Amino acid sequence: MAGIIEARLAEMGIELAGPPPAPAANYVPYVVAGDMVFVSGQIPMTAAGLDTLIKGRVGVDLDIAAGAAAARLCAINLLAQVKSACGGDLDRLVRVVKLTGFVNAPPEFGDQPKVVNGASDLLVEVLGDKGRHSRSAVSAGGLPFGCAVEVEGIFQILPA
Repeated sequence: MAGIIEARLAEMGIELAGPPPAPAANYVPYVVAGDMVFVSGQIPMTAAGLDTLIKGRVGVDLDIAAGAAAARLCAINLLAQVKSACGGDLDRLVRVVKLTGFVNAPPEFGDQPKVVNGASDLLVEVLGDKGRHSRSAVSAGGLPFGCAVEVEGIFQILPA
């Protein structure tokens, strides 16, 4: 039976499919330390893999709305990792503590916050006040696989 958070995701037409993608290098997807989950940077792709990756530089190849959509997908992937960290019970999520968003953009681009709002808005829409968080939004000269956005997060959870 789906919990409250997964029911809300379903209402929004979002499914956290299967196990989240494995890391592409020598790191783990998340670390649980006490009641905190530190989720490694998530990139904008679906469970179907790299063929679905949203690539490009925001402000050059993509507009702000497309960048925000990419950040939204990163947030969905963050939730998938948190679900895994919680043994499949996403209702153990207490709150989103902090997000850091990296936007693949040229040096003169200054709308990183508008792009990363795609992730922040999704988390608040799904989780309400539990989704409100502190945040950093910065530009990067390049991101893995040429993706548009990468978002990492820190979450508080209930003990098992």
